[in-house]
Amino acid sequence: MGVLVDSQKEGFGSSWGGLKNLVRRKQVDCAHTKRLDNHQLAKELTIPHLIAVGVGSTIGAGVYILVGAVARDHSGPALTMCFLIAGIAAALSAFCYAELASLCPSAGSAYHYSYICVGEGVAWLVGWALILEYTIGGSAVARGIFPNLALLFGGENSLPTFLARQHFPGLDVMVDPCAAALVLIVTGFLCLGIKESALAQGIATAVNVFAMLFVIIAGGYLGFKTGWTGYEVPTGYFPFGVDGMLAGSATVFFSYIGFDTVASTAEEAKNPKRDLPLGIALSLSICCCLYMLVSIVIVGLVPYYAMDPDTPISSAFASNGMQWAAYIITVGAVTALISTLMGSILPQPRILMAMARDGLLPSFFLDVNKHTQVPVNSTLATGIVASILAFFMDVSQLAGMVSVGTLLAFTMVAVSVLILRYVPPDEVPLPLSLQESIDSYKLRHNSDAQMINGENPAKSPGDPCLPLLGEKNVAVDCTVVEKLEALSSFTAGTLDEENRRKIAGWTIMLICVGAFMLTFAASNLWFSSLIRFTLCGAGGLLLLSGLVILTCIDQDDERHNFGHAGGFICPFVPLLPISCILINVYLLINLEVATWVRVSVWLMVGVLIYIFYGRRHSSLLNAIYVPKAHVDEIYRSSGAIL
Repeated sequence: MGVLVDSQKEGFGSSWGGLKNLVRRKQVDCAHTKRLDNHQLAKELTIPHLIAVGVGSTIGAGVYILVGAVARDHSGPALTMCFLIAGIAAALSAFCYAELASLCPSAGSAYHYSYICVGEGVAWLVGWALILEYTIGGSAVARGIFPNLALLFGGENSLPTFLARQHFPGLDVMVDPCAAALVLIVTGFLCLGIKESALAQGIATAVNVFAMLFVIIAGGYLGFKTGWTGYEVPTGYFPFGVDGMLAGSATVFFSYIGFDTVASTAEEAKNPKRDLPLGIALSLSICCCLYMLVSIVIVGLVPYYAMDPDTPISSAFASNGMQWAAYIITVGAVTALISTLMGSILPQPRILMAMARDGLLPSFFLDVNKHTQVPVNSTLATGIVASILAFFMDVSQLAGMVSVGTLLAFTMVAVSVLILRYVPPDEVPLPLSLQESIDSYKLRHNSDAQMINGENPAKSPGDPCLPLLGEKNVAVDCTVVEKLEALSSFTAGTLDEENRRKIAGWTIMLICVGAFMLTFAASNLWFSSLIRFTLCGAGGLLLLSGLVILTCIDQDDERHNFGHAGGFICPFVPLLPISCILINVYLLINLEVATWVRVSVWLMVGVLIYIFYGRRHSSLLNAIYVPKAHVDEIYRSSGAIL
């Protein structure tokens, strides 16, 4: 094992070196990096705070509308099964998030995990897609608050003129000052501090949950009183068949998006190893239970074919003589939207800050207020852009773009778990300032090795093992001796370990290819039967083979020492991450073509920014990669604080 391992091996061309930059990986935050970084966030969040953030970000007003549309068009009385299946599918991603969040508790969420496990290029695309998701998502949520507020006050004409929507015929623009104002108010709350914003989100979430509990309790009373007429339909429990139920599950899956916001606050959790997995799991469990109970009640009150697709819950109560319930339900919808708006804006400043820490974005986004310990510049920039979009644009047509960032993040988190278990990074990037310590350490151990072999430790000036001070990214092929046994050449066990990592790495890549082939062929009915069956068979074979291979080979023992070890461990690896990859790739493939066109334009802009700025300012640009086993001793020899 060489002391110095770089990202551009000698003998490779510059073009290959440029490609290698895309897969350079950063180090998990540790004592060395944290002591040198002055841009840390406040550790204020406990389990109740994380649950408030997770539930508030997940349960939006969509559930007040979604139940009607899905029941009418896809599931019928089997709506509860749709939420259960979608909840199980979301739990697969939640398990992966829980392991990575406890191992790598730093700001950035999926971007951070991808940078550590996959590489800089993929991490940039994930981070760039998440920026789009949270910006568009926050603006879309804000635009949905005004109609619900108008219902509470008796119509749009009852609201003050300065809050009412105004249409400009010449520009064909409908401005929404209420949405823009709410975004700025929420941004102000987020600038006060993470604990204060979590408390505000918790209050809004509590009101929303009480409204849902009212629906469950009052609706249950009405159901028992009327005999649950909604379940007494001649078409049975599955009027659209199992296929319809699965289609409904794919639709309601997006109502579970939001629990990943908990992972974005990892750096602000007091006890991330314990609190983050519990926060993610409890948030998702609460949301799933509430969704299922609401769906049981509403489907039982009114036959699915008689549901109002726009106001299914209010209409269900009105048909049973409780028109006044609409006010409680509307209050729940408004608070749900406000809480979701906070959950949409909260993660993005932390992702911007994480990308700026890594040098991929300007240092403007890196500033953390000394008093509130909040990334103020990133928060203000996020709020201003989101408020402008909410004011001028009807972003409903762009709402599908939100799904791309989420599903891409879910997919890469699952891939990161597989990489972490089977081929965790075995090299650590160190700053160029430690070049002298690395050279000194290399010479000392090289001299020890030669004395053990009975050789003269003196070296000629042209010896390739001399320190290469001032040179960057230069590979030095020198053997480091830590024990007498390490002086021998590679043993059979070493070769087996090397081959195991190669096999595991290729297998993970082929699993991703297989998932794409299978879902792409299965989703495109315009293919001929021969092509579809061939691609589906090949993709399924790759997936099944990958599952068998990863099940049979050993996981890497170094995973126990990776990051902040001792936290949550994702169960059923490799089956669970592979299933997660398959589900998320399937949902990605089935997004509309127009959505992919818009997202592709955004991603191309991101690629240009990375090429002309990100890769040139990356904190890993001049990094020196060394084997992980030698990092602590190099830091000690350099006199750095441990």
